[in-house]
Amino acid sequence: LGLTPSGVSRAVARLEQRVGVRLFDRNPREVTLTEEGARFHARIMPLLAGLEEAASEAAGSAAFVGGRLRVSIDPWFARMVLAPRIGEFLARYPALTLDLTTSNYREEMMSGADVAVRFGPPDESSLITRKLLDVPVLTCAAPAYLDRHGVPATPHDLMHHDCILFRDPQTGRPFTWEFQGDNGAIEIKVAGRLVMDDPSAAVAACLAGQGIFQSFAIGLAEWLESGALTTILTEWSGERFPLYAYHPSRHMPPAKVRAFLDFVQRIAVT
Repeated sequence: LGLTPSGVSRAVARLEQRVGVRLFDRNPREVTLTEEGARFHARIMPLLAGLEEAASEAAGSAAFVGGRLRVSIDPWFARMVLAPRIGEFLARYPALTLDLTTSNYREEMMSGADVAVRFGPPDESSLITRKLLDVPVLTCAAPAYLDRHGVPATPHDLMHHDCILFRDPQTGRPFTWEFQGDNGAIEIKVAGRLVMDDPSAAVAACLAGQGIFQSFAIGLAEWLESGALTTILTEWSGERFPLYAYHPSRHMPPAKVRAFLDFVQRIAVT
């Protein structure tokens, strides 16, 4: 913003005096938002984005893609799909600055964000949702693990294997493992000594032979083609998991949000 720290402090003090509530907790080591400050921030960010959009429209540039785009995005999708091709998006819109925050969690995912991208069915909320794609779910393991423990012939065989579990960010409990075959879907109660909430770490553990893992197919092509990972129970791999985008409820999202979502949807299927 081109302001000195003292200038920011004075501006914050004026704001706190105006709203009549303390927005920040301060100590010699850090400055953090109070609970009231966090709520205030979450409420004003869409309004500030609306002001920015209104200014662009008033200037006759409603379709202009520029400014700062704040995106809250799933870390696996960001790393495996978006990051390798983000240069294409930035080259196409040189007036745009992209601010990415990665998270699996949905609580306050729109705080400070223009758009959010998350795997899983959408929650009931006032947000506008857009389904980007359905992602196949694969069950995979490293060849070294299968050499030691054998290849499961049926989903029920997994009950006798070490499975790497992934924590559902919404419930805090490990996801159940679902398999879809010709005769319908079944759920298997798997067990394992590793529970993770970072998909990249879980895949790394799987590559190291620590157990069997269920992963989104998107992003696995390199390891599957090299043989570092092997898919198992392929006749039961009919499960699909959706990827959704969220943005605040408005009549028309800003041009920069529309451009980003169109780009993400395109690269996700190519």
